[in-house]
Amino acid sequence: MMQATLIGFSAVAMWALLALLTDASGNVPPFLLSSITFAIGTGVGLVSRLLMPRPAQKIHIPPLVWVIGIAGLFGYHFFYFTALRNAPAVEASLIAYLWPLLIVIGSALMPGERLAWNHVLGALLGLAGTFLIVTRGNGLSFDASYAFGYAMAGICALVWSAYSLLSRRFPSVPTSVVTWFCAATCVLSLVCHLLLEETVLPANAGQWLAVIGLGLMPVGAAFYAWDIGVKRGDIQVLGAASYAAPLLSTLVLIATGFAEPSLRILAACLLITGGAVLAAKSLLLGRKIPAGT
Repeated sequence: MMQATLIGFSAVAMWALLALLTDASGNVPPFLLSSITFAIGTGVGLVSRLLMPRPAQKIHIPPLVWVIGIAGLFGYHFFYFTALRNAPAVEASLIAYLWPLLIVIGSALMPGERLAWNHVLGALLGLAGTFLIVTRGNGLSFDASYAFGYAMAGICALVWSAYSLLSRRFPSVPTSVVTWFCAATCVLSLVCHLLLEETVLPANAGQWLAVIGLGLMPVGAAFYAWDIGVKRGDIQVLGAASYAAPLLSTLVLIATGFAEPSLRILAACLLITGGAVLAAKSLLLGRKIPAGT
């Protein structure tokens, strides 16, 4: 379980590069960027399928798994981009970042899981740290005229948390199936691009490298690692630790000179790290409590 949780957390670490690489990719519109990067992410899966041994017998993939996977990957990005188009980025992003807390709370409904106080408190501390990062200490200003955008951000959080929790119900389904989820998301994103956006491709080699980096890691390998984590790892710990993504993203921006360190970032670091450690208390001490006790 510890190994699978760490693999799942590697997805969170890769998602920390999302802001830096997206900014470096130039003015490529969101759905086109999604289509290109998921095409690369599909390639990551195809290469891994060639390198890994084939199963002795053909594995049946239930139709519900296809619905969950495609709706999860494409739905999250569709609602997130729609939210950012129809609401201020700060408020929309914070609402969308409710998904780790929803995973922690929703895990109580999963067979074999037991939700403890430290999981919920750890996730709330992580949310508080994310609040400091996303709002930059300036608070929130919700406006009723952006209600549609806020609703899209809320649905975005629900979609990703539901995808993560429901994936856990199918532990026998191999992670390689994520390859086809990425392929479907690539095609659907391209359709949305053709209907909603004007085509703008990366302008130079540096921007293309950023797009390739996105496809290889945050929009590629990360989804395969996340699938392993949510199916076989400690999902409560993984949910609470997911709040490290915006923190790590900010630290990357500081390290590369795109942001300045501050006491606000230090406070967010303490809140998110403390919350993750608190949520992982039982796992770190080797005392994973079985359900029903």
